[in-house]
Amino acid sequence: MTENFKVFTLGDALITFNPSETGPLRYVPAFTRKVGGAELNFAIGCARLGLDTKWTSRLGGDEFGRVIYNFARGEGIDMSEVNLVDNYPTSLNFKEIREDGSGKTFYYRYQSPILTLEPADITEKMFEGVDLIHLTGVFLAIDPKNLAIVKQVLKIAGEKEIRVSFDPNIRLKLWTLEQAKAAYIEIMPFVDILLTGLDEIEMINGDASDQALEDFAGRFNIEQLVIKDGGNGSRLYQNGNWYSKAAFQVKVVDTVGAGDGFDAGYIYSILHGYEPEDALEFANGVGALVTTVSGDNEGLPYLQEVLALVRKEKLIER
Repeated sequence: MTENFKVFTLGDALITFNPSETGPLRYVPAFTRKVGGAELNFAIGCARLGLDTKWTSRLGGDEFGRVIYNFARGEGIDMSEVNLVDNYPTSLNFKEIREDGSGKTFYYRYQSPILTLEPADITEKMFEGVDLIHLTGVFLAIDPKNLAIVKQVLKIAGEKEIRVSFDPNIRLKLWTLEQAKAAYIEIMPFVDILLTGLDEIEMINGDASDQALEDFAGRFNIEQLVIKDGGNGSRLYQNGNWYSKAAFQVKVVDTVGAGDGFDAGYIYSILHGYEPEDALEFANGVGALVTTVSGDNEGLPYLQEVLALVRKEKLIER
């Protein structure tokens, strides 16, 4: 019998407009409406893998807000801490996808509803039964006061001895690298699991050599430092050892959301007690499957799909 674990995350969500054609956005004639957002993608990824998942957010009290609310609720996510707020328009973004699968995102999130979330809204009751808290740099980037909200989450996590994972998810369209680094330095000592892209950790630390990464993990007492490197696979530094797993070879359609999927896969793995290399392999599998489907979260797989890809059906018995 599989043990039931509960994951908590908080952050903004957006209506995402996917282009009807590849190429520069200025030449795209039409778009398809979807739902996106780093933390929501993570929550959906966890829910599809079978984890109990709670998401805290604020959405506009408009039609787009209701689209996101109903979509997330339909994925089985605990929406008890998601409120619809009047007079704050639900955030939007428009995606540009190039022929090679790479892309850009153009944000329209001025006066985001998430701005109405305050530190006082974060209470101990919200974390009852939670086994792990996942945070990202996107929420921190939206508004300076969100750092106080995250600190309140971390305070409660420490008191309740709940593990914390963090993905820097750097968005330089929302803030500067200097602002990002200043915020990260404040919260990094409270992070147990750091899930970062290789390029991101190089921006944060200034050096992505093995020794520099080991020093970084030691400096902040990070239990697990996970490096996501796209088509090159992933690596983990834990207890003085390095582990690595190659990426799965798939036909890439859209890379957006792959990192969020990887995070969900890795968190699922460590909650279920996977060995380091198995955890990386499982997370690589989730990330790979996401890239085979266009959209922020349409490609996030269900547990059986991941197990079929990594050919480790025996792991389902854990």
